[in-house]
Amino acid sequence: FYDTTLRDGEQAVGVVLSPEQKLEIARQLDELGVGRIEAGFPRVSADDAEALGRIAKAGLKAEVWGFARAVKADVEELARLGVRAAVIEAPTSDLKVKAYGVSKDELLRRVSDAVAFAKKNGIKVAFFAVDGTRSELKYLKKVYRAALDAGADEIVVVDTIGACGPEAVEFLVGQVREWVGPRVPLHFHGHNDFGMATACAVAAVRAGATWIQGTINGMGERAGNADI
Repeated sequence: FYDTTLRDGEQAVGVVLSPEQKLEIARQLDELGVGRIEAGFPRVSADDAEALGRIAKAGLKAEVWGFARAVKADVEELARLGVRAAVIEAPTSDLKVKAYGVSKDELLRRVSDAVAFAKKNGIKVAFFAVDGTRSELKYLKKVYRAALDAGADEIVVVDTIGACGPEAVEFLVGQVREWVGPRVPLHFHGHNDFGMATACAVAAVRAGATWIQGTINGMGERAGNADI
């Protein structure tokens, strides 16, 4: 399990966690046996940067991960904090790419540059395709391939707005598994807008996902995330 309570979970309405609270939650997650803890998005918050630094030094058994957009400055902040593993995100659906105001070719370049820069700084990368479940498959495959070619170690299949049922998730994760081969670890990140995040997570495992991303009690923006 890959826990994102301290990043995506904190996007729940009314939830604001201090660095001290995040450290305490991280210790509890570690005791539960969670394998990876996403400790925050340090570029956008000084508190996140402080929390991530404290969690990384807490001597946990779990791997401590950071979060960044496909932007050099985001990755630079992770490197400054000594983060050794991170999710790097970029949009892949037509709607999200348009909202970012970039072309599809420019987005591919940003992904390649950010992943390569992270790898140059010794950071293990899982590439996170925002709104992947509403993306045109040919382009989604192209972005995943660009990330892997730039050095990404792992791939995240992302149902950003909880649009899929289990059958669709199983299909897409299976497709991505075919694209990337048997050795690349696959994550599934799902939201609960239609109450199916848990069922979708189970379907993702059935189709070849290695890691399930979720939050404690399913907390998160809108209807929440998959409930660890």
